[in-house]
Amino acid sequence: MGAGKTTVGRCLAERLAAEFVDLDLLVERRYRMSIAEIFAREGEVGFRRRESELLAECVRRRRIVLATGGGVVLDPANRGLLRSNGRIVYLRASVEVLYRRTMQDIARPLLQDGDRKETIRALSEEREVLYEEIAELILDCDTGTVDALTERIHTWLKTHPKESRSG
Repeated sequence: MGAGKTTVGRCLAERLAAEFVDLDLLVERRYRMSIAEIFAREGEVGFRRRESELLAECVRRRRIVLATGGGVVLDPANRGLLRSNGRIVYLRASVEVLYRRTMQDIARPLLQDGDRKETIRALSEEREVLYEEIAELILDCDTGTVDALTERIHTWLKTHPKESRSG
């Protein structure tokens, strides 16, 4: 949350002449509810189920740049789908930066209760190993511009074709 997946993803899609898909936005549009409403009605379990269903649809599509929600990696099946069907870039940001970027955001259900910074720290600790497990490219995004991050990813994609991946 707050690492820049949507912003960088849109720019990368434009550079690649690909479609941009934000998985969280797709969930909201498909089910005609905000993520906060889904959490309120069905809890995180209901949201994750819906997220996984749409992820399975998205990975079958070609020529898209997909920005996933930060918790999509919690499900091993999702990690497998992502790894098998795309190129994975992890935009890593420090707790301080994520806190600063999400301070005014009231739309993120996981950050609404308790100490926001501590919640971000706990989520980061829980998820980082999972992001690192599937990521082919890890970019620290505490500093630098959207254009610079986009250029780094674009260059990496050109110089590391999918066929050369191992594992």
